[in-house]
Amino acid sequence: MSDYNDIRHGRHCVFLMHVHLVFVTKYRREVFTKEILDDLRPICSSVCTDFEAELVEFDGEDDHVH
Repeated sequence: MSDYNDIRHGRHCVFLMHVHLVFVTKYRREVFTKEILDDLRPICSSVCTDFEAELVEFDGEDDHVH
């Protein structure tokens, strides 16, 4: 069960949002190396912080990133 502190309030709404994003390379080409994935993690974390979100899990393979 979720913690009530995670529930966000807007002027006319209340919400608790979980999002699963998948970035896929064009034509599923193998371009994501371990080094690139290591560089992407802090970038994705920073973007989440800017949107007042939390990066819970980050993983990827050579042709996509979760």
